[in-house]
Amino acid sequence: MNYGMLWFDNDPKTDLLQKVNRAAAYYRRKYGQSPNLCFVNPEMATKKKGNVGEVEIKTSPTILPHHIWIGRIASENLTKCF
Repeated sequence: MNYGMLWFDNDPKTDLLQKVNRAAAYYRRKYGQSPNLCFVNPEMATKKKGNVGEVEIKTSPTILPHHIWIGRIASENLTKCF
């Protein structure tokens, strides 16, 4: 990931889609760019890969529960990551 931000969200009332959307909106406001990749703990995801809009979601056991590592990666490197 070229640029990233760690986001914490332990709200039990929101699903992963809402959490990623919330983190992506904050990322856009803070950095002026849209994220295109995020990593979550496998316990948070219903499947190993997926997308929320233009943000690709991948799982990694190194990400703590309730945390989202969200950011940008160059599009040519997106398929090589993990």
